[in-house]
Amino acid sequence: MKELRDIARLSDRFISVELVDESLFDWNVKLHQVDKDSVLWQDMKETNTEFILLNLTFPDNFPFSPPFMRVLSPRLENGYVLDGGAICMELLTPRGWSSAYTVEAVMRQFAASLVKGQGQLPAAESARRLCFRPDRHLVQGENSALEKFDWRGRGVV
Repeated sequence: MKELRDIARLSDRFISVELVDESLFDWNVKLHQVDKDSVLWQDMKETNTEFILLNLTFPDNFPFSPPFMRVLSPRLENGYVLDGGAICMELLTPRGWSSAYTVEAVMRQFAASLVKGQGQLPAAESARRLCFRPDRHLVQGENSALEKFDWRGRGVV
């Protein structure tokens, strides 16, 4: 894939790529640089976070359809990154996508949107609290939904 070769030739070490299970359609991408004047960059320095790890999954008809992209780690607040790592960017939708976009350009746009959206790392203490709280909350919500709609006895769970 030409995209992979082009990224390997980047001189500024902006991103690096590892194939997942040697698949050309599934990449883990390390974003090493964001705007050095941003809160996110300062947070990364303070927490010794060297990169933001993303996963890109390419459809069979790439570049005519956008890749699916999500943040794996660290957990980010704001910056158009939703809980669970989903990324809210129009250019990653079929309507906003252009086959002329390169992976490098998409990653640079993502880095800019993190800063524009005031992305930051959660405070260490608050991150520890939040890591456990949503899980209990989700389980309670799932259980009440199952009971409300009487799905427990129907082989759903």
